[in-house]
Amino acid sequence: MTPAPVSVLHFTNDLARGGVEEHILTLMRGLDRARFRLHWACPPEAAEKIRPDLPADVELIPLLLRKPAQLANAARLAGIIRARRVDVLHSHQFYASLFASPLGAVCRVPLVVETPHVREQWRQGWLKSKFVVDRLAGRCVDCYIAVSHANAAYLVQTKGLPARKVVVIHNGSDLGRFDPAARPPARLKTGLGFGEDDAVVLVVGRLEPQKGHRILLDAMPLVHRACPRARLVCVGEGALRQELEARVAALGLDASVRFVGQQSKIAEWFALADVVVLPSLFEGLPLVAIEALAAGKAMVATAVDGTPEVIVDGRTGLTVPPRDAAALAAAISRLLRDPELRRALGTTGRAWVEEHFSQEQQIQRTQNLYLDALHRARRAAASASRACALPPRSQERQGGSAGSGGAHRP
Repeated sequence: MTPAPVSVLHFTNDLARGGVEEHILTLMRGLDRARFRLHWACPPEAAEKIRPDLPADVELIPLLLRKPAQLANAARLAGIIRARRVDVLHSHQFYASLFASPLGAVCRVPLVVETPHVREQWRQGWLKSKFVVDRLAGRCVDCYIAVSHANAAYLVQTKGLPARKVVVIHNGSDLGRFDPAARPPARLKTGLGFGEDDAVVLVVGRLEPQKGHRILLDAMPLVHRACPRARLVCVGEGALRQELEARVAALGLDASVRFVGQQSKIAEWFALADVVVLPSLFEGLPLVAIEALAAGKAMVATAVDGTPEVIVDGRTGLTVPPRDAAALAAAISRLLRDPELRRALGTTGRAWVEEHFSQEQQIQRTQNLYLDALHRARRAAASASRACALPPRSQERQGGSAGSGGAHRP
């Protein structure tokens, strides 16, 4: 008899679409439908952005649960868990897991999983930096998926979570979407107001403090000293757009910097680039780095968290310290002035991500973890149930003696 598919519910509570959502979409597209039935609960704002790219057989459930006071929505999530008979509850980011994982425990979900994705640099102050709440909520989590070895070290060494619960599964990408030999669409560069011979530096990421755009803008005047025809294209949207545009004006970079917003055909923008930059202040394991290398592009990135696992300094790209505009400018200028180095890094980078960061690897390792951990959880639950149902033989003997020697006779 064929076993019923495993019911998996992913839960997120971010309002925007970012790398976490791309990570989940990779799983939603690739998990084996003969083995899994898939659901995704997320805020309505995020659902609107996700829906066009979500497979039709995945149930998308708009649900906002970001505050302890949202008791009705918490009750609704518990109802969803029960109605879908969820076998695996998989939350993404600690703040989502804080709400969902305890509900999973209350609803007796066999396997509760959390993928934290990033080091939480915002955790400042005496209480937040002690991670007491993380460890308490972690009692409801059976397994943590770390997206990089650096992320795993953070969970164990900094947060103090049990090492036995942490498994590393690297992010992966659909590498077939990117062709190192691809050419950009005609007039894409000139449509930005750039000359055909201008060199394009590309940064892809949300316009948020984490991504380090301000440091990159501060580096651009230094880049221009070495490479006067360097131009910067910023792909992405976010809360800092107006602030960054004002910074461009203050630095006198209006003619050489363009903000083009969110772009769905990202491969075309990689094809346009001479150098791709990731100036982040912190990361988990950045998908944009994997995608840039898949497109055969040389990359400069900050050496934070899991990024050096993709951008290996001197081998698949160049890494620099975070918040260092001078070092960032020097690395960008070096690549712009050395086309042979760019080609060598791009070739090696493409081979590196094919070996380590394909979506097939991420999908296969995740579904193996689901099935293996779920099997262990069910076996442990069955053993516990039998232990409760069958009293120790010594108790049976004591009960029998009491019955034969002290039974009341009418």
